[in-house]
Amino acid sequence: MALDSKDVKNIANLARLALDDQQIEQYRTDLSNILDLVEQMNAVDTGDVQPLAHPTDAVQRLRADVVTESNQREKYMANAPAQEQGLFLVPKVVE
Repeated sequence: MALDSKDVKNIANLARLALDDQQIEQYRTDLSNILDLVEQMNAVDTGDVQPLAHPTDAVQRLRADVVTESNQREKYMANAPAQEQGLFLVPKVVE
């Protein structure tokens, strides 16, 4: 699929790119090549190919979802300059 200069100018406008005429020609060639590659990939019959979650069948090592930290609320609240009902009181920063 070949793009013309008008298409590239529209794309550049949507992308808020300022391109001169030389750049428009280069982008026209590059984008047309990308679209040609996409057409080639779409032409491949992948009906018999099973979808993969990962191309190398890698497995993630996951840790158990368990709490490992002990509750230290009282220790942290002891350092609070001001507190109310177990919450830190902080000065208002937005009026």
